[in-house]
Amino acid sequence: MLTAFGRAFRTPDLRRKLLFTLGILAIFRLGAFIPSPGIDYRNVQQCVNAADTSQGIYQLVNLFSGGALLQVSIFALGIMPYITASIIVQLLRVVIPRFQELHLEGAQGQAKMTQYTRYLTIALGLLNATTLITLARSGQLFAGCGAAGTPGALIPNDNLITILLLIITLTAGSGLIMWMGELVTEKGVGNGMSLLIFVAIAAMFPTSLGAILKTQGWGTFLIVMVVGLLVMALVIFVEQSQRRIPVQYAKRMVGRRTMGGTSTYIPIKVNMAGVIPVIFASSMLYLPALLAQFATPADGSEIPGWVEWINNYLTRGDHPIYMALYFLLTIGFTYFYVAITFNPEEVSDNMKKYGGFIPGIRAGRPTQDYLQYVISRITLPGALYLAIVALIPLIALVMIGANQNFPFGGTSILIVVGVGLETVKQIDAQLQQRHYEGLLR
Repeated sequence: MLTAFGRAFRTPDLRRKLLFTLGILAIFRLGAFIPSPGIDYRNVQQCVNAADTSQGIYQLVNLFSGGALLQVSIFALGIMPYITASIIVQLLRVVIPRFQELHLEGAQGQAKMTQYTRYLTIALGLLNATTLITLARSGQLFAGCGAAGTPGALIPNDNLITILLLIITLTAGSGLIMWMGELVTEKGVGNGMSLLIFVAIAAMFPTSLGAILKTQGWGTFLIVMVVGLLVMALVIFVEQSQRRIPVQYAKRMVGRRTMGGTSTYIPIKVNMAGVIPVIFASSMLYLPALLAQFATPADGSEIPGWVEWINNYLTRGDHPIYMALYFLLTIGFTYFYVAITFNPEEVSDNMKKYGGFIPGIRAGRPTQDYLQYVISRITLPGALYLAIVALIPLIALVMIGANQNFPFGGTSILIVVGVGLETVKQIDAQLQQRHYEGLLR
């Protein structure tokens, strides 16, 4: 393995790509610690230390920003606006026929959809920046922090120029992150956006492990490490698992050449949905808590019954009702996302167009029905796997007393392992183009 890495850095072209990628990732991490203009960094640190930021939307958004959100830095919004924009554009293919037509147009259509994603990312970045600054001005971003103009406020001077500068800075930071991710994809190694998410999440691991060691001791720390290794092994095993559907292509004459006659397969992964269902389920479970927060009377009067019920059962990650809903929502969103991203009719038509068929299955509608049957059967273990991995940090909270920032579970481990495997495969493929041996044996 070390010899293979040595060959990678001795190859001029690959070394240049690796160093370029590492440089962009270093800039991304540096931006997470540069305070935004007009923000009192000392007050931010005091508020972070005093507030509970391990639950709710803090946990999800801060995960993808690598801690930049809690620092209110220039990269506070992180990669979340781009992720949201990508998901929205992908879902619009089902609703708007024009987006489906662009998807089928090949490279030109994909370039157009990428442009729409960029515009939507900037719009969402502007919306998120406005929301973040509004919360910071009112003192609601962190519990116990004062509003703008009061002692301990995050924004000591909240005049119009400062607010506009903050919003523009955060929006520009989001656009810069998107640009850096595309640069890595084009000139570096691996998928740029995925690597930025990978670095943001991996950067939180030492802090989380250090907090567990400091508060829980060596016994809990070692249990967490053992559970982490087991979860990683499970995730790697499932992420590499696939159902291969054999496809045979008939021979045909193109001019004077004989084409086709080859055998291949359609690889259908057990986890086709990736980490998206877990993100959807987390966001949906946060909505009731958000509604309850807005409906709580500020004057100290009697709290409505439904608000009290939500506060008791849907805001605590260790409650059985919360876990059950999280489990069911993850399974439901897995089926939903697989249904909109894998189209058996489109795959069947493409096979038929190029003379391909599944042995023993007639082309056309029978092939479509067979693919739908396979997808429906293989999605169930994939959905159960996602739901179980998503619940690991919540179960750890109950069983071993680890905090909500349990580092080896849920969204974080799925992304870290998935992106790591994909990046190593790409480096291995480029090594094998120049040598007979790669990273993987």
